[in-house]
This record gives sequence, C-alpha cells and structure tokens, in this order.
Amino acid sequence: MMDTLQNRFGALFPDLGDDKPFLQLILSMGQQTSLPAGQHICLEGSNCSHLAFVLTGAARVYKLSESGREITLYRVEAGECCILTLSCIISNRRFPAFAVSESALEAIVVPATAVQEWMDNSRSWRHYAWDLIAARLGDVISLVEEVAFRRMDERLNFYLNQEKLFPLGQKTPITHQQIAAELGTSREVISRLLKDLEQQKIVDLGRGWIKRLKAPM
Repeated sequence: MMDTLQNRFGALFPDLGDDKPFLQLILSMGQQTSLPAGQHICLEGSNCSHLAFVLTGAARVYKLSESGREITLYRVEAGECCILTLSCIISNRRFPAFAVSESALEAIVVPATAVQEWMDNSRSWRHYAWDLIAARLGDVISLVEEVAFRRMDERLNFYLNQEKLFPLGQKTPITHQQIAAELGTSREVISRLLKDLEQQKIVDLGRGWIKRLKAPM
C-alpha cells in the first residue's frame, strides 16, 4: 500500500519524488484524507495547521466581499499545494480567503510544524516551495491585470473561449451565478452579457447549462 501511494505521489509531485528520502519523510508524517465536493476547507481568518498535497480532485480558493460577491483567485488541483496555506504557515499568518472542495478530493496532509522545519532543513522542499510561490504569484498578477484593465465582456469572452471548460457544441453544466463568482461580478451582469452573446448566435443558453456555438470575438 505504501509503495503504491509513494509511486502515485512521486508521479504527481516529481520535483519532490526525485528526492526519495524526503518523499518517504512526507508520507511518513502525512495523513491520507478525503473530502466530499462542496465542503469548506479553510475559512477567512482561520489558522493553517496543515498543508495538503492534492492527489485527486480540485479545490477553489476565493475572496468574498462584504456584499457577498465572490471572485475566484485560483484552483488547487492534483499535483499541487495551496500557495496561500503555505505562505500562512511560513509567516504564521491567518488564511486571508476561503477554500472549498469543488469535487471529491483526496490529499496527503502534513502538520504545519513539519512544513516549517522543512523550510530550514530541506533544500528540495525550499526549491519546491519557492517555485510554487513564484508560479502562483504570476497567476494572481494576471488576475489583477484582468480585473483592473479588461472590460467584463472581454473577460467573459476569454473565459468562455476555454475549450477545456466549454467544448464547442457541447452543453456545459454551469449557472450564471457560478460564472459571476468566477469572474468577480454580479449574476445580473453575466446574464445580460450572455443574453447578448445568445442573440449573436455565439452561445445557446438553458437552465443550468451553456453551449458554446462558436468562439466569441
């Protein structure tokens, strides 16, 4: 069982899997856990007592305004760790956002104390941690640029044009509210923009689904 888990972990986290002794240390200190879809993992202001290495599934990290409007910051998928959790553990700060499992999720969780020790004692871990921080920081900067400098119709078009999320000619189960939460706006704005795209024969709309007919301009 341990060999199977070690092989899975090493394949998903190759930068860590190359260091066999450290990989074995992670697995010996970690605990395998699973969560159902839709369960909150972290609340804003909570202490980060563990770091999760995601094996399957995905979690969404988002901010929530006082008015209840959401915006997705990023997702944590198989082969990844949450950069905000890691930064909070390193700096002894509280979690500044919300995290929820978008699908059934399986992960190895390790105590924050171990992560702090690794920052001091493991070169492999330091390289992995700083590479993760740099990559995710780039994603967040891109999000800030999107919000600050692009019109909402442009952002919606870019979002809908992702073939992985909206395969051409296929119904994608998603609500206007979910898209609004993804892009950080209101459902009313998204509904109006989608109606415009429907009139242009770019999308077909139904209750709880969207079909992309052609690429938005």
